[in-house]
Amino acid sequence: MYSVVVEHIYLLVIVTLISVLQNAFFALKVEKEGNCQNIPTSGFERVCCANRNCMDSYPTFLAVMWCAGLCLNQAPAAFAGIIYLVARQKYFIGYMGQTSQSTPGYQFGKRILFFLFLMCIVGIFNYLLVYYYGSDYKEYVETITSASSALLLIP
Repeated sequence: MYSVVVEHIYLLVIVTLISVLQNAFFALKVEKEGNCQNIPTSGFERVCCANRNCMDSYPTFLAVMWCAGLCLNQAPAAFAGIIYLVARQKYFIGYMGQTSQSTPGYQFGKRILFFLFLMCIVGIFNYLLVYYYGSDYKEYVETITSASSALLLIP
């Protein structure tokens, strides 16, 4: 039984652990920028703000990624999770320069969160169809989400 459960979540676990490492990287950047000078600089304020913004959206990301992976299919959810982490890295690095450089990463991240949210809704809707009507469209929906997850790479 244990291997069956792990088989359905291991990709989500890997993406979650990578996101934890990314959070540690962000925290180290904030600490490094804070230790450089005793007087808070604009660079320190930008790094702190970027870190805070990333932390504000982190619970939402984890919730929709895990729900999408459990309700529908872990492979496209994990793929979207990796792409979201790349977008979040782009946002963080862009925010350290000028705030206008962070806008593409922010918008890309929003689109990925929306895709994960739609996966959750479709998975729940499919479950309700199975429960009340006996119609299971999970294979078709998994095929569509797997194919459409590649569209996330288009900026």
